[in-house]
Amino acid sequence: MLDLRRLYLLRELDRRGTIAAVAEALTFTASAVSQQLGVLEREAGVALLERSGRRVVLTPAGRSLVAHADAVLQRLELAVAELAGAREGIGGPLRIGTFPSAGHTIVPAALAELAERHPALEPMVQEIDSARVSDGLRAGELDVALVHDYDFVPASPDTTVEEVPLLEEPMYLAATTTAEATSGSGTLAELLGPYDEVPWITAREGTTGHAMAVRACQAAGFQPRIRHQVNDFRTVLALAAAGQGAGFIPETATAHSPAGVVLTKLPLFRRSKVAFRAGGGTHPAIAAFVTAARAAAGRPHD
Repeated sequence: MLDLRRLYLLRELDRRGTIAAVAEALTFTASAVSQQLGVLEREAGVALLERSGRRVVLTPAGRSLVAHADAVLQRLELAVAELAGAREGIGGPLRIGTFPSAGHTIVPAALAELAERHPALEPMVQEIDSARVSDGLRAGELDVALVHDYDFVPASPDTTVEEVPLLEEPMYLAATTTAEATSGSGTLAELLGPYDEVPWITAREGTTGHAMAVRACQAAGFQPRIRHQVNDFRTVLALAAAGQGAGFIPETATAHSPAGVVLTKLPLFRRSKVAFRAGGGTHPAIAAFVTAARAAAGRPHD
């Protein structure tokens, strides 16, 4: 009989790439992870791993077993959701991940509705970059999360995570009135071109927002000269107002722009979604959060 916990480790190795990364994410030692994967190989009776330089890669049998592990763990999520549905009322902790701009727009309104409808529920919010959400969900650090992707930075396919759409919104260029303003219509190159020599304000390196900014500027024909790296769009606006450079802002963050900032609508979009482990969408607490988040984003029924 294959051990479910060891199947989980094999799946994490497939997603994270190295035994060291699995060990760090799950607070194990690398030797403990290696030992458990060795036991799994003996249980399976075939080689699941092979060395490739300094890395360990999965054999065809290992990749096949991961696919079965995905299905088994999804069924387990469905079972947990069914058991939760058999209880009376919705309560207990709900660990919610969010990116910063949703943390001060969608999340507060969603939590207010949850408090009114399900007072026994205990939401716990933590800020997390969208690129790390899948790992957090699989590791059980999160139950549900708000995520986003951008044009030029599409989300990577992940069979372990399901998503529900929340909001699609255009991006804006934020700069000062001293910069050469554009008409707000035209191609990305036409709209960003006047800002090829100015300093740029982007999200921190390694985030989807940073990758979007760099790739959008490259698509417009130049490499951005990045001066500031901040994740909060309110700070981006404040820095732009102070003449510290140009940056990208989603539409939901433009409501309270400071004086002196010119906002130019771009043919570039951000898509926000709610993510949870595959099979977990029917869990009453997760379903309640999805409903509240969609209402807060202005799309309760579609």
